[in-house]
Formats: sequence, C-alpha cells, structure tokens
Amino acid sequence: METRELRYFVAVAEELHFGRAARRLDIAQPPLSRTIAQLEQRLGVALLERTSRRVTLTEAGSVLLAEGRAILGALAAAERRTQHAATSRPSLVLATKTGTSGELLAKLLGTYAAEPGAVTVDLLLCESQPQQMLHNGRADVALLHQPFEATAGLDTEVLSTEGQVAILPSSHPLAGRAQLRTAEVNSLPELPLARWPGPDGVYPEGPGAEVHNQTQLFQLIALGRTTAIMPESCRVNLLEGLTAVPVPDAPTVTTVIAWPPHSRSRALADLVRVATRV
Repeated sequence: METRELRYFVAVAEELHFGRAARRLDIAQPPLSRTIAQLEQRLGVALLERTSRRVTLTEAGSVLLAEGRAILGALAAAERRTQHAATSRPSLVLATKTGTSGELLAKLLGTYAAEPGAVTVDLLLCESQPQQMLHNGRADVALLHQPFEATAGLDTEVLSTEGQVAILPSSHPLAGRAQLRTAEVNSLPELPLARWPGPDGVYPEGPGAEVHNQTQLFQLIALGRTTAIMPESCRVNLLEGLTAVPVPDAPTVTTVIAWPPHSRSRALADLVRVATRV
C-alpha cells in the first residue's frame, strides 16, 4: 500500500462520507472513490459498505483503520523527530493532561533543571489522551495515569500510586460524609457522572455532561450539573464550593512516566532517572 492510499482510506473511514473526506483531503471525489476501490481490489476484501444513504466500515475496514492510523502516526512522528534532531537547541517536550498535580511537575522539573547537562523541558498540556503525543512524535516523554490513559507500546516507570475521591458541590447532602462507595456516586440521579472522550474523540453514551478538561469539569460540578471520581491529588486544584470525599473502593491510580521504546536520548534518560528518584 502507498501512504497516499492509507491517507485517503483513513479520511473516508473517519468521515464515513466520501464528499466530506474529499473536502478534507482537498481533492475531487471521483479520484478518491477510484483509489478506495483499487485498494479494496488489491487487498481482496471489502473495506466499506456503501448504500445511497450511508457508508459504514466492514470488519476488515475497522482493522485497516486502526493499522492505518498507527502507520500514518509513526510516519509523522519520524518526520517530527528527525527535524527536531537537527535543531540547534537541545530540548525535551513533556506531555501531560491539563490539571496534573502542579506539585509533582514543579518537583520533577526543578530537580531535573539542577542536574548537570540538563536541557530545556517544554510542557505540552493536553485536554485528554497525552499518550497520543508520544505516538505522533509531538512529545518525547509524558506523565500518564493508569488505568485512564493507555501505555501500550510505550516504556514506563512507576512514579506514584494514590486513591480516588468523589468531587461534589459543597452544598450536597453527601459532601459531609467521611467516605463514599463507588455505587453511591454512580447512582446520584441529580449528579450523573461526567463523560470524557475516548482515544477516538468519541464520548461514551450516558446522561452525564461531556467534558474535555478539568477546569470545565469543576465548573459544571460547582453548578450542580455533574460529578466525577478523580485521583486524590486533584484536591490541590479544587474550586471554592467543591468538596472531595474519599472513595476507598475505587481503583487506585498509578502515575507513570512514559516514553517511546526506541528513544536513545541521553537527556530523556536523565529526566526519567530524576523522576523515579524524586
């Protein structure tokens, strides 16, 4: 397969509409349709099911979409890392989700900056899925939180483990409790759990508010629209009017530092060493 064919197929598979995919690719629709048909013929499988009303993926098409995204992401990452290696200013890009403990970041970056040979560390704050920044080459290293963010295909070192808390409006009747069970938080009809987008950007079904960052989440909780179960370290960022109640039966959250397994950066190795020490 050619890179062009993969780009064309991924666009159609994500849009599920040839017209929108053609506009996204800035090409005419007929050559796009011909390319997809030729790709299906060469592979000997149907990738898409087409009717006059809609386009859907076949099982084979779903597989190629996942593989195509990974391949195109790897190509983009190779291009970015190659260009980055040629820059005169050595640096590292650290990706993390917006709202990650400022205390943890300050301690890590401050200790690393004091190391002999330390390079500049640029922060890349993500609304969600910071691990994608490693896969597409936009970041060299990331702070991730399991089980919320996947670490498949990455090298990792564990930094800390913590419990979780329910974030409630301070005026809520349960806000004064010493602790809550997960089932109790999940069954609050007036405060349905907030919904975060998945790796594909799609929100799961449910009555809770759709959120994409911690600031938005806390504002919605303060307004009495939703609630959330979050790592205990989020307490330091709580807005006035919010209360954190421990949820002992919620899964523990493990913070890890992660990086691409093929990296050979001395600066990255030093940063990881400092992170595991502090």
